[in-house]
Amino acid sequence: MLLAAASTVRRAGLEALLKQAPSIKLAGSLHNPVAVAQYTAQLQPDVILLDLENETTRGEPTAFPVVVLIDQPSADWVARALRSGVKAILPRDSGIDEILAAIQAAHVGLVLLDSDVTQHLASRIPASSVQPTTTLDDLTPREIEVLRMLAEGLGNREMAARLGISDHTVKFHISSILDKLGAASRTEAVTMGIRMGIILL
Repeated sequence: MLLAAASTVRRAGLEALLKQAPSIKLAGSLHNPVAVAQYTAQLQPDVILLDLENETTRGEPTAFPVVVLIDQPSADWVARALRSGVKAILPRDSGIDEILAAIQAAHVGLVLLDSDVTQHLASRIPASSVQPTTTLDDLTPREIEVLRMLAEGLGNREMAARLGISDHTVKFHISSILDKLGAASRTEAVTMGIRMGIILL
């Protein structure tokens, strides 16, 4: 993985933590998060970890999954970050276990957001967008189970194993959930589920 942090102290601390994790191989460490795109083609990291001091230092979009550590990002910034390929957003004081979980989730294509970030996103969705066209009664009990598992960041195989159903059936349920909620992505479905009270933070 590739690490980038403007702060020398922060970068050294994160390097030390990551090197203690047997599942992580650090391919490089940069002092300038904006310069990440220049090195990804050369280093080909599985995941990029960016430590950002503020919203203005977010680098250019890359084709690689990105985990961002940032304090109190605005909802607009979060939305732009997710569209640019960021897979996980956590506070800068997150513990190593949380950071490693985010890295692993990003590596397999899952989106992982801190609860405060999720609340910010949910606040941007007008109540009229989920009412009255979509109600709790519109989703089946199994679809509600699947939606809550999406909020946990579980992949299709993990959901299938937990529910004792096939991957194909899980995909069918997710497709039905997105259709009923009018959501364009799993992340949007989760934020709408929070607004509807289906998912409790």
